[in-house]
Amino acid sequence: MNSPGLQRGSFLFLLAVVTIAFGWVLLPFFGAVMWGVALAILFTPIYRRLLLKMRGRRNLAALATLLMAMVVVIIPLVAIAGSLVEEVSVLSHKIRAGDISFASYFQQVVDVIPQWAINLLDRFGLGNVEGLIKQLSQAAARGSQVIATHAVAIGQNAFEFVVSFGLMLYLLFFLLRDGAMLSKKVRASLPLATPHTHHLLNKFTTVIRATIKGNIAVAAAQGLIGGVTFSLLGLQGSLLWGALMAFLSLLPAVGAALIWGPVAIYFLAVGAFGKGFILIFVGVFVIGLVDNILRPLLVGKDTQMPDYIVLMSTIGGIALFGINGFVIGPVIAALFMAAWDLFASSSADDEKAPPLP
Repeated sequence: MNSPGLQRGSFLFLLAVVTIAFGWVLLPFFGAVMWGVALAILFTPIYRRLLLKMRGRRNLAALATLLMAMVVVIIPLVAIAGSLVEEVSVLSHKIRAGDISFASYFQQVVDVIPQWAINLLDRFGLGNVEGLIKQLSQAAARGSQVIATHAVAIGQNAFEFVVSFGLMLYLLFFLLRDGAMLSKKVRASLPLATPHTHHLLNKFTTVIRATIKGNIAVAAAQGLIGGVTFSLLGLQGSLLWGALMAFLSLLPAVGAALIWGPVAIYFLAVGAFGKGFILIFVGVFVIGLVDNILRPLLVGKDTQMPDYIVLMSTIGGIALFGINGFVIGPVIAALFMAAWDLFASSSADDEKAPPLP
């Protein structure tokens, strides 16, 4: 009954149970823990430089790095989120009041469609313009209601947000201070060969750094350019549209165009050719170049993943995990590729090894 095999099996079972239980306990704060780990990985190089300048005082260096992270990343994002919630509430009120009618905008575009194009749409069963306008009106009404509901929910969940935010900062401080020691413990605890462990953990940290720096830089640039352009062209809710372009820019190649493209078509349809051509120029040659130049340099180069893998893993991650998925998806994809690469290398080494006598 007390054989070593039974004892080891019981211990591994206990280890699995308590690990799952601990993950279950942390599940309500999954986002806070994930972003605490991600920001710690991102700001660790800065912490190490400050640690050298502060002569090894870890607490002071971690606190200084934490304050830098708040000034550079966290506080601006919180301020933008607050302004965005306010603008969303105002915009949803105007939609419900009828001051903004997407159906009328769509009707203006339909009115300038030539008859041959309408006949072509009829052949594909898309010629029922009145039905499309009705569906668009209903979708806009439902969308404004959802937006208003989420805006109220954000206010009601303020306490939960504050708790998660505080937990993330608390975790970030200790991960910065004790990250090297924790990394060594993880490397030593994983039941893998040492070279494999180093390779996988290095890939994990590299992908997180590249994904956050690259995607956030691209999203911020595209959202800022798009929002400023919309504001200069006199469009209402430029902050909201800029934020939507920033969010959709997480989808490579086509993301931001889903916002500025229909607006450019509307401008051309109503005869505002100057605004339409300006928006198309900015969208193609400015916003598009940001995506085509910055993303491969900041994301693809460091992750060493093909663009189509980055695209599919990003979309799949967002579909499964929400906004956190734009980090989780590429990380899973990178670890999948790294693990299979190690497996293939190990199999090749085994084949080359001489047979046992």
